[in-house]
Amino acid sequence: MSVAMRVGLISFGAREFATLHEVCVQGGHTPVVYAYSRSMRPRSVTDPAAADTAGRITAALPAGMDLLLPGSSAGLGAALGGYGLDLLVCFGFSWRLPPAVLSIPQYGVVNVHCSMLPEYRGPAPVLWAIRNGDPKLGVTAHRMNEEFDAGPVLAQERSVPIPDDATPEALWPALAASLRRVLAVALERATDPSAGEPQSAIGATYAGLMEEAFSVVDTAHTSRAVHNQVRTHRYIGPGRGPVATVGGQRMKVLRTSLTPADGPRLDCADGPLWIAESAPAE
Repeated sequence: MSVAMRVGLISFGAREFATLHEVCVQGGHTPVVYAYSRSMRPRSVTDPAAADTAGRITAALPAGMDLLLPGSSAGLGAALGGYGLDLLVCFGFSWRLPPAVLSIPQYGVVNVHCSMLPEYRGPAPVLWAIRNGDPKLGVTAHRMNEEFDAGPVLAQERSVPIPDDATPEALWPALAASLRRVLAVALERATDPSAGEPQSAIGATYAGLMEEAFSVVDTAHTSRAVHNQVRTHRYIGPGRGPVATVGGQRMKVLRTSLTPADGPRLDCADGPLWIAESAPAE
């Protein structure tokens, strides 16, 4: 068992916090504070869904646990500085943490990222895995530094199947199991300053947010590429889909099939695709 640590957790949902918390406790560590970023960027407007999410996190808080809702990196650092942290564990945190925050915990910051780093560095690794038609998703725990997702790797595995109908709910059971395994290994190694394999620049890719053009179907692409485009939007949220024009009608494409199905046919660069579910486009 590794040295017992006081751990701070930064994440984005009640089930995510609960999973991180459980892995830490099973490893003999003590979570002492949670932090949830209520906006995509520090010092920006609170996200519309943040109040509901914060409410669910609050309702599930373990007894005596503090929850921080920072509005800035400086505020986060000032608050965390009072907890005597040995380690900070992040999963799904969109802000770039400055050196003043990274240096607070004795053993630094461990970040859990949903890819086989160095591939898919950045804020949207799952979306790009779906967009590219990857059969499985990777999970990596790495030491956090000032660059996005570039620190030494403590543990990783590619074991999460990506179903055709990929939604956060469908992906979560396998993702949570992988997260538990990877984080458990990372916690064992975190107190050794020499532990962690440097990432290679070879094979490094960036998974940024989807570009505006990705919201429109382009039939010059292959049927598989358009199918994955629809799958990616579906993962983003219910009722999300790229816009296509079929028979002079604009529609939001919610679900497609690569084999014949009830619904309009869409002729793509290499063959047809069938629109199995759609909604009127605004």
